Amino acid sequence: MNAATLSWEHKLLDWAHEGLEAQVPHDLRVADEATLAAAYATCEQVTRQHSRTFSFASGLLPPDKRRAARALYAFCRTSDDLIDKVKEGNLAKLEAWRACALSLPPGDDPVALAWTDARLRYRIPVRYAEQLIAGVARDVTVHRYGSFDDLAGYCYGVASTVGLMAMHIIGYAGQDAIPYAVKLGVALQLTNILRDVGEDWRADRLYLPQDELADYGLAEDDIANGMVDDRWRGFMRFQIERTRTLYAEALPGIALLDPDGRFAIGAAAGLYRGILDDIEAHDYDVFARRAHVSTVGKLVKLPGIWLRSRR
Repeated sequence: MNAATLSWEHKLLDWAHEGLEAQVPHDLRVADEATLAAAYATCEQVTRQHSRTFSFASGLLPPDKRRAARALYAFCRTSDDLIDKVKEGNLAKLEAWRACALSLPPGDDPVALAWTDARLRYRIPVRYAEQLIAGVARDVTVHRYGSFDDLAGYCYGVASTVGLMAMHIIGYAGQDAIPYAVKLGVALQLTNILRDVGEDWRADRLYLPQDELADYGLAEDDIANGMVDDRWRGFMRFQIERTRTLYAEALPGIALLDPDGRFAIGAAAGLYRGILDDIEAHDYDVFARRAHVSTVGKLVKLPGIWLRSRR
């Protein structure tokens, strides 16, 4: 496992450092203040509608960073929905969205306006946004992953890039923070994957590494039948253990963020990690129910997360 870890981490870090090379203009005004205020309000609405956890965690940021984080979320959500919810011509629509949201000046879509304003204000390299859109586009043509190395590349595209962009909004001490952001993104996306096995299967997607399924004697028929037996439990224990290890290795990077953003990122990571506990508590059955952390569960976790973020 050590050799595999070195392999995928090296590849992902190369991509992350490549993204930093892009020059970011910082003196371009994309709209007047009233138009931008309305655009940011749209992004806040999108965030509240689609992710209670992200909405809650971003609410722990100072106002300017909060609205930028929600513009980032709305940009990512719009990109993802063009693949997941559009039935025909989704790659063409995603390309049109890329041109609208990443051009300077951007198109007049409110999410594109707010996102571009946030990107310029916080000097977020556009290459990370391009990498995210490329990662999202993979869902059209790639529905299986042969190994964890392959899957880690996908996780980088759709999740680590988000962490790298958020890192610019929050502020960070230097490039030493990059490996932590990359690893946290992988951990968060793996949590999504483990939670959504049944839902993804119904969409003809299986993100679980094929070679690791085979190691536990599992085949696609077992996934189709929602089989929860000792083979599945052993497989899920392995997946959860690896994901928890990634969280543990990523969390020290919070200390490299600006102090006013540490609690928000710690909350996002800690609350999401709680989904793994819920999967275990329900005997690894991710076919009949969607694992989650209740509102009470979130409130119970927050004091400990706050204390850790202060350290």
